[in-house]
Amino acid sequence: MPEDLASHERIRILIAEDMHLLREALVGLLSAEPDMAVVAQVADGTHIVPGALQHTPDVAIIDIGLPGLDGVEASIALRAALPACKVVILTGLAGPGQLRRALQAGACGFLPKDARAAELTAAIRTVAAGGRVIDSALAVAALATPVSPLTQRETEVLRLSATGAQPTEIAERLFITYGTARNYLTSAVGKLSARNRVDAIRIATEAGWI
Repeated sequence: MPEDLASHERIRILIAEDMHLLREALVGLLSAEPDMAVVAQVADGTHIVPGALQHTPDVAIIDIGLPGLDGVEASIALRAALPACKVVILTGLAGPGQLRRALQAGACGFLPKDARAAELTAAIRTVAAGGRVIDSALAVAALATPVSPLTQRETEVLRLSATGAQPTEIAERLFITYGTARNYLTSAVGKLSARNRVDAIRIATEAGWI
């Protein structure tokens, strides 16, 4: 490989994964590719944007289940802070709702964690070149799933509620008032014809909407 390719044309990669062994495995795998260089690695979603601004990666490989900020929320923040960085989201438990969230967040790639190494490296090259890579089985499932009746805000509020967050915490995280958070929850329950908040979470989860 020419020296100028090694020093100037490698795809610069940030890896965001909270499982230490998996993160190390990804670093080892991608560092072995002649056209790739891992320039940053983080274990918490809140560290993605600072790391990206410091190291300016071309592609970010982000686990959807990160602590701090989950992968989708972190992708939205990364897209705003560093639009040139492409995102590939990895998920251990893929669902149509996750794919929709990822695409809405501007992710260019969405793959299961059990994807083969060759699939991941090929996906990185594709998104770095401006393309998009979506797991085919998951894409088919997403197309077959009915469209959610919930607005984006109602979905966000219900998703946070599903984690155990109370309306006060939801309001703080979404920068809305307590009353507004409760109104969104009430609206979501009504649109889903649910008995209560817990039932609404069940319905939305089973449908792949959150």
